[in-house]
Amino acid sequence: MKSSVAPLVIALAVMFPVTDVLAADNLLLITLDGLRWQELYRGLDRTLATHEEYSPRSEELLSRFWRDDPQERAHALMPFMHDVVFAQGTHAGNRDAGSCARISNPWNFSFPGYSEILSGVVNVDINTNGKIANPEKTLLELLDAQDEFRGRTAAFASWDVFPWIFNVERSGLHVNALGTAVTPTDEFEKVLLQLSTDIPAPWETVRHDAFTHHFARSYLQNQNPRVLYISYGETDDFAHDGRYDEYILAAQRTDRFIREMWELVQSTDGYRDNTVMFITVDHGRGEEPIETWQYHASKLSTTGYMQSLAQYEDGIVGSENVWMAAMGPGVPASGLLAVGDENCLTSNRIASTVLQLLGVDYRSLNPAMGAPMQEFLP
Repeated sequence: MKSSVAPLVIALAVMFPVTDVLAADNLLLITLDGLRWQELYRGLDRTLATHEEYSPRSEELLSRFWRDDPQERAHALMPFMHDVVFAQGTHAGNRDAGSCARISNPWNFSFPGYSEILSGVVNVDINTNGKIANPEKTLLELLDAQDEFRGRTAAFASWDVFPWIFNVERSGLHVNALGTAVTPTDEFEKVLLQLSTDIPAPWETVRHDAFTHHFARSYLQNQNPRVLYISYGETDDFAHDGRYDEYILAAQRTDRFIREMWELVQSTDGYRDNTVMFITVDHGRGEEPIETWQYHASKLSTTGYMQSLAQYEDGIVGSENVWMAAMGPGVPASGLLAVGDENCLTSNRIASTVLQLLGVDYRSLNPAMGAPMQEFLP
């Protein structure tokens, strides 16, 4: 007589797939605020780069980044992403090539976007960029409650809202952002802290990414976290300022920052060949009409928090489109994923995906997360 156990096991495996064995001990999660897929995959936009209002430094942009071929332009702008991350890992979001990635939240701006990425949950009631305590628990908070990760997660960000996104009052996480108290651990951090005080940023709520970057590098070297999150913000703020030239230069600078972080990881015992890096953005931006490259908002959000953009009846079309990329142990070297609109990858699945790459079953932490993206898994 045939056993009924085998079919039962198979059925359960389909319903609840077993988490893959541990592939990596560490995670480096990076976001670039509002960097469009268009620049990542097409490179410099000549119309915007030569626009009298948007690009006072147009000659510099054309000299450094213009190439006749779109792929060569993209490589010139962000060489590390193309030469290393795309070549050695997996990525999605090049809509010119039929690769789809988008957010799931209905708002198309930052707080909901970051909460979706970090928690894996789409909470429609998170509908503002204001400093409200996030009711959702981020993957850092969930991991920090586990013995093997306790005290070994940290976040570094340029935007001063991140302590609320991580709900530090509840979570107790180490979050270094504009406005947070920083206790220097060595002479370098003392100088860095002084410079961050002495060099004013153009914005009241965002510091220069260089300070975020170097604080994060120093923390990784001195504190050895297992999960490190970095949010670079200048691309979004220069875009809102209408400075395409500075937006482009910030994108190129951030590509270098990412390279420096990866080189540090690969030169450090305990991280070398044992760290997954996942990179994405919190939202996209517009493309047509031309001025909408500066903005991002859904049609729904223009009736509320983003009502300053209410003249755009359909919201900022395209601002829901994002991109994502990963490399490291356990991540296949698949290159660009051919995922069309019907199979579009979404930001609410990032948290569970990186957890699985760490060997953690997301359902044991929060089963409400979007399911892992198998395309990024072994």
